[in-house]
Amino acid sequence: MNEISLPYHLIIPSLISILILGIIFLKRKKLFASGKWKCFWISTAVFFGIYLLVVGGATYSDLNAQFTLNEFDLNKDGFFSGEEITSEQKEAMRKLTSDTGRNFSFITGFIFSGIIALFVFIGGKLIEYINVKKIKTTHNNV
Repeated sequence: MNEISLPYHLIIPSLISILILGIIFLKRKKLFASGKWKCFWISTAVFFGIYLLVVGGATYSDLNAQFTLNEFDLNKDGFFSGEEITSEQKEAMRKLTSDTGRNFSFITGFIFSGIIALFVFIGGKLIEYINVKKIKTTHNNV
């Protein structure tokens, strides 16, 4: 191993999440103003925040595993031979090659983030509904 390969299937979703979170942050006063879309934008921000944590964490883990494995390539020829092969090197190789969870994190992160964002959206709408009912009953009693 002598070069680090970038996991584009993880980096691209991370960059898209950062971009969308940046847009939401820059337009937060307009988006989070009280209105019909407030819960939607809050749950969208939660979705992309959690998605960024999941996919960004997998990206970090992948790159860290590659860096760790590269430390065992003493002669920097891209192959492991002789004294380079140790139990620690084998463990580092196993961590890098057993990466099904990291490789599918963009899918599982999407599902997990979607479920959490859905709960946030439903909770926000429920709170909004309770507040509207409370205001209506307060005004009716006056």
